[in-house]
Amino acid sequence: MDERAAEIAQIPVEVEISRFDQRFARATADSLGTLKGDFPYLFPRQFPDSVWVEKMQDTIQLELNAAVAQEFPELESTKLGLERLFQHVKYYFPEVEIPKVVTLTSDVDYRNQVVWADSLLLISLDTYLGVENPLYDGVQEYIRKNFRKELIVPHAAGAFAETVVPRPNSRSFLAHMVYYGKLLYLKDLLVPFKTDAEKMDFSSEELDWAEANEEQIWRYFVENELLYSTDSDLYTRFLYPAPFSKFYLELDNEAPARLGQFLGWQIVRQYMGKNEVSIREMIAQDAETIFNKSNYKPNK
Repeated sequence: MDERAAEIAQIPVEVEISRFDQRFARATADSLGTLKGDFPYLFPRQFPDSVWVEKMQDTIQLELNAAVAQEFPELESTKLGLERLFQHVKYYFPEVEIPKVVTLTSDVDYRNQVVWADSLLLISLDTYLGVENPLYDGVQEYIRKNFRKELIVPHAAGAFAETVVPRPNSRSFLAHMVYYGKLLYLKDLLVPFKTDAEKMDFSSEELDWAEANEEQIWRYFVENELLYSTDSDLYTRFLYPAPFSKFYLELDNEAPARLGQFLGWQIVRQYMGKNEVSIREMIAQDAETIFNKSNYKPNK
């Protein structure tokens, strides 16, 4: 273990996980008041109690409760992973308060699998039941492949990274690539015990494809003058979740989605490797400077 890893491992961190999912599954109309008192932030004021009582008896909710209870009877390995993540967060961002962790069900809201909000980390366990779970029949393949419990901790790292990395003010494709590159570079620091594929939400095959074709992807971006383009279609084609990246070429069916994020990550990695800058300076630095000072060369 190197010196930094040893120092991080010594940072004291207390992880407290509140199983709201279990409490709600056992709740009745009579105990609702107590539940709302314990978790006021999960009960928006505009909804009357009748909505929650109805939800308790809803057949889909009952199926989700049963599936979560079966898949997550306990959360020991998740808790250990979160402890390691929080130690790394404390090392690099000592001022950050370690959040209280609350697990819940969210009607399989895959856009908000993990939310880091101030003093809370909310984890929707019904979005981590395993790719093959029959409850996900009808969910598109590219979405359900992220419904794996080993992604909870990298997703939590990503949710934290989003709280410290400012959104780009430029509309250029490069600015958005580098924004995602910063988020992924923070995952390198915060969850070094996770694989690059897990940090990217890729399968190992998708990561292999991205690495093997890095030079061709880069050449395509440069030859088509995409870097400084402000065409927002590029975000959908190369940055957002989708079945594949859209080069409008035959290779589209093989190409994983979000390859612009992957290249942004490599740019930020090379920038950090070649320049003496702190994490905070990197976070604040504009995309063009990062790109220019990275002297980015795709791996062949």
